[in-house]
Amino acid sequence: MTSAAGVPLGGRLDTLVIDGRVAEGRAMLAPRGELVRGCADTVARTLDELPPRLSRIELDMAGVFFMDTAGLQFLDVLDAFGHRHRIPVRATRWNGQPRRILELVGLDTEDPLRAGAARSVGTRTSSAVARERAEQLDVLREEVEQLRQAMVSRPVIDQARGVLMAAHGCTSEQAWDVLREASQHSNTKLREVAAAVVATAGSQGTPLPATVRDALRTAISRRLQGSS
Repeated sequence: MTSAAGVPLGGRLDTLVIDGRVAEGRAMLAPRGELVRGCADTVARTLDELPPRLSRIELDMAGVFFMDTAGLQFLDVLDAFGHRHRIPVRATRWNGQPRRILELVGLDTEDPLRAGAARSVGTRTSSAVARERAEQLDVLREEVEQLRQAMVSRPVIDQARGVLMAAHGCTSEQAWDVLREASQHSNTKLREVAAAVVATAGSQGTPLPATVRDALRTAISRRLQGSS
């Protein structure tokens, strides 16, 4: 059993695929790809194809490497299905950027469907908690947009990470953190910071813009020199 949906992102086609099997009344689903626009429809179709009288549904989310706010709709569909059919639904093994998104919106990173947590995000509209969630979602949208641009501009960002790794003996992850922090502190798009870093290593050695240079120095000092 496999369901898939094509999703355009930055000019290319990305697909969410949900593999699954049923054994002894338990459905085990394994989404792979991105939780972006269309993912809720994909999981809804997958759930509709499941046999009746299941005892539980378990999702292994380890194969999901990116999500935006559409991922919350994905969780809402799962949560609603579990309540409607009165069966437990679990979604575990979140990693990387999707796990960060769950943290930002205040959901359980081990299992965001635990005790109806996903549904509660959408229903608490008048409380202080809801206002805090709204602010967090604004931050989330900005971060997701940066990540989208990063995916579109991945070649130049990978080159910039390579420049930082060679210059400072850091890991790829540390180089990514430096670029992202410099982007945030200089109010410059991530791909523009990356392009500026790559340009400094070119044959002409183009100097960095002052704001980017200062932000990079601060990020390098905090992320790299401070950890050595």
